This record gives sequence, C-alpha cells and structure tokens, in this order.
Amino acid sequence: MRVGEVCNRDVVISDRNDLISDAAKLMRHHHVGDVVVVEERDNKYFPVGILTDRDLVVEILAKEVAPETLLVGDVMTFDLIVAKEDESLPEAIKRMRDKGIRRMPVVTNDGALAGIITMDDLLDLLAEQLADLVAMVGRGQRRESDRHP
Repeated sequence: MRVGEVCNRDVVISDRNDLISDAAKLMRHHHVGDVVVVEERDNKYFPVGILTDRDLVVEILAKEVAPETLLVGDVMTFDLIVAKEDESLPEAIKRMRDKGIRRMPVVTNDGALAGIITMDDLLDLLAEQLADLVAMVGRGQRRESDRHP
C-alpha cells in the first residue's frame, strides 16, 4: 500500500506570515492538531514547515510568550519531514517512528502538497483492517459450524 492511497487530502494550511492566533483558530475550527505551512508557487502549495498544537504549548504557553506578538513563522518547525505519494506506507510509518513525529505531509513528485498522514489516521486504518480480519474469522467459524452441526 502506498502513502497516496491512504493520506488525508483535506489539509489545513497556513502561511508563515499568519498570526499564531489565526493558526490556532484554524486548528480548533477544523479539529486538527496541526497546520501545514506552505508557500504558493505556480498555483500549487509547497510545504515549508508545520505548526502543531504541541508547538503552541511548548514554545508559547510554557515560555509565557505573548501570542499576539508572534507569527506562524516564529514558532513553526522548519525541519519538515515529508513522504512522497508513491512511498510505501510501511516505509513512511518507520520514518515517522524513527523521527518521533505524529504527522507527516505528503507531497507529489515535484514537492507540491498532496495530503497528510497522521498517527490517528493510521490507527483508524489499522482498526478498520483488524475489524475486517475479525469479521473474516467469524464468517469462517460460522461456515464450519453450519457444515458440522
């Protein structure tokens, strides 16, 4: 399975010059834990960073910095780790684990934003697959019991 097959294509984005408070409101409105920071070029969005709810807590609230004075670019993570759409899902998961990240933007071959994969989405996918396996076992057991009453 490829990353592009399972990534969420509905990505909440922000510009590095947006106010932190606006980015936080976007997260709250869309019920997400991050915004992908992008630059627009040739009518495409290219990810240049990510701002997470953890960044807001650790870099602003915990340090008692006045949020009204900050832009997204002041707090965002610049060292962005991305996955290509055609990358295998197990490879992407391994990189997420190795880097200790819970969210990873997905890009096209030319680097444009295509989606995002998150740990929560991956857990939902795994739960769905496990439920399918449980249903298969249950059907098999019912067929066996119907054949040999």
